[in-house]
Amino acid sequence: MRQPDFIERLTQLLQDYRLPPHLLELELTESILLQDAQEAAQRLDKVAALGVALAIDDFGTGYSSLAYLKNLPIHKLKIDQSFVRGIPGDEGDRAIVSAIVHLGRALHLSVVAEGVETRAQREALQSMACDYFQGFLCSAALPADDFSVLLSEATLRPPVPRSQAASPFQSM
Repeated sequence: MRQPDFIERLTQLLQDYRLPPHLLELELTESILLQDAQEAAQRLDKVAALGVALAIDDFGTGYSSLAYLKNLPIHKLKIDQSFVRGIPGDEGDRAIVSAIVHLGRALHLSVVAEGVETRAQREALQSMACDYFQGFLCSAALPADDFSVLLSEATLRPPVPRSQAASPFQSM
């Protein structure tokens, strides 16, 4: 992101690999956004203009300045696993996660909980109206070939009719 030719290289890679920009999501840490906020804003505007989605990773663990949430073309917040780990039992973690979910909703951002390992965590997140989750409850990290198998198995399963689905909460 800090490289002078980042936008040009990103544009070229999208063209070379014929990847529709909306299928790419770049995860940014808060530190990237805060180091040179004006330059970061200009670059992110250019990335967003390409159609690439932007997410803030590990939200809430850095020195957050909430101003960038309304001033930058961010699409998604990712709740750090350090907060997810304590739910549903830890009242403080529940409060932080709930606040991040509500903040995301109010700003029309998707919210992803990272590091979900148990059904109890998933259920707590779902009750807080978190949009997505990722973590070992879905799957451990996989080599590309194993991921292809997992993905093909998932696409072979019939979809759950909307009337039977509990909510749009899903793994990511």
